[in-house]
Formats: sequence, structure tokens, C-alpha cells
Amino acid sequence: MSDTDSRKQEETETKLVVEKQDDLPKFEKEQSNKITEKFGSKTEIAFVKPDRVRVNVKKEDILEVASFIRDELHYDHAESVTGIDFPTDKEIEVVYHLGSYTDPKLGRQVLSLATRAPREDVPNPGNDSTRLPSLRDIFYSVEFHERECFEMLGVFFEGHPDNRRLLLPEDWADLPPLRKDFKIKGR
Repeated sequence: MSDTDSRKQEETETKLVVEKQDDLPKFEKEQSNKITEKFGSKTEIAFVKPDRVRVNVKKEDILEVASFIRDELHYDHAESVTGIDFPTDKEIEVVYHLGSYTDPKLGRQVLSLATRAPREDVPNPGNDSTRLPSLRDIFYSVEFHERECFEMLGVFFEGHPDNRRLLLPEDWADLPPLRKDFKIKGR
């Protein structure tokens, strides 16, 4: 492909992105723009939809981005935290769904903040590289959610005040049960 063809393709793609952005909901677009202006390439806006924005961030930057979302965008709690196992990528994704009780403009909004941790093939929760910084000091409401991700997916949250079992028996010795390679015995 020549430089001219490459430039034309890039201009067409840019035009499509701009046209798509004109269709985005105004309030949600403003929210995502504030994050992008502050953090640039440290964040990726995965989608902007009515009442929904998803932000992907590296684990090294999640504390800084989460603090900004709380302090500047006024999201004051985590409504839920979930995890997804990606064994072929050797990663586990943790997604925080953030909302606000105190700002009426954010009443219907859910901001999804996602990050990924390396996935060990033979997990040893708390003693392997499947670790993420805890958001417990930023959003108090993640305390039990992070504990559930710790036990069900094997993600250890550094800085969490109480990384211990919540649902499984203390003597659980099998793989974390939400890992895709977990097999129910007897089936």
C-alpha cells in the first residue's frame, strides 16, 4: 500500500470515528472525554452508550484513574465487581461497576472500570502473580466484592485489609471455581 493510499485510509477511518462520536450520548461522551483528557493513552474508552461508559486501564494506573473518577467525576461507590477468566490470553479481567448515590446527574449512570491481571495456570492465590491493587481505600464498597474475586478467581488484591475466604470452605484445595479450567468432580 502506498503512502497516499495509507493516508486516505487513515483519513476515512478518522472521519468514521468522528461521525460515530457525533452519535454518542452527550453526557456520557463528556464523562469519557474528561478521563481521556486527564490520562491520555493510560486509558482506553471501550464504549460509550446511554447511561454507560467503559474504561479499560492497566493495573499500574488503576488507583490513579479510580481516584480521579471518585474525586472529579463524583462516582462514589462500586455497585458490583466481577471477574472474567481469559485462559488463552493468560489473564483475568476484573470489572468495577461504579455509580453515585450523591450526584443526581449520575443516578442512572454506570461507569465500568476494567483492568487485567496475569493468570497462572496453576494458581496459588496470594502467592502467585495474579495480583491487582485493591480499590478498597477509594471505594469502601468493594470490600466483599474483592474478597469474592479473590476466592472465586484467585485474584489477590494488594492493600486489601481482609483477603480471606468469603464463600468457600477454609480448606478448599481445588482451583478457584470460576476459572474456566475448573472441573466439577463426578461429571
